[in-house]
Amino acid sequence: MRAVVLISGRGSNMEALLQAGLPVEFACVISNRPDAKGLEVARSLGVATAVVDHRQYHGREAFDAALAAAIDGHAPDLVILAGFMRVLTESFVRRYQGRLINIHPALLPAFPGLHTHARALAAGVRVHGCTVHFVTPEVDVGPIIVQAAVPVLAGDDEASLSARVLAQEHRIFPLAVRWFAEGRLRLRDDGTVALAGQSGAGPALISPLPDGG
Repeated sequence: MRAVVLISGRGSNMEALLQAGLPVEFACVISNRPDAKGLEVARSLGVATAVVDHRQYHGREAFDAALAAAIDGHAPDLVILAGFMRVLTESFVRRYQGRLINIHPALLPAFPGLHTHARALAAGVRVHGCTVHFVTPEVDVGPIIVQAAVPVLAGDDEASLSARVLAQEHRIFPLAVRWFAEGRLRLRDDGTVALAGQSGAGPALISPLPDGG
């Protein structure tokens, strides 16, 4: 299976994917920012890179058309948004429907959009996390593939909570891509995702635990 990864910054999730030993040929890493540090990381790992600078285009439609042309040049089976900080047009999303996935630093449908960790802390939630999902035209509401939850600890700030969630992002993003590559994911008619060969439920995460818990 061939994949193209889209990034905008440091590309830590991209790096986790490239180093996970997945049954995937990563054809190219594309950034909308020429100064994205993840481009250097990808090249150091032997993956081709390209830049489609959004500042060179007038409007989202023109940028998305150029981005799609760059992607299609690699004929990918999967397009992966790994910290790609652009809102994509509906026509772009429809073009890759069912093979366009994203990772979001919250337990969707809670906290879509930006500043998720600060919003989670402000809301006083006890459990936070991350979500890998198929992308749909409406931002951060696509069918959920996999989620990971972490406890929100006493004394957490945005940085400490973000670090704990990021560690889980690096675990579940490669897992979701592996499932896709192995053909184990199926979109149900009701818009949810079925995973073939799913095992039984794991232990629950309870936070905070009572004394003696």
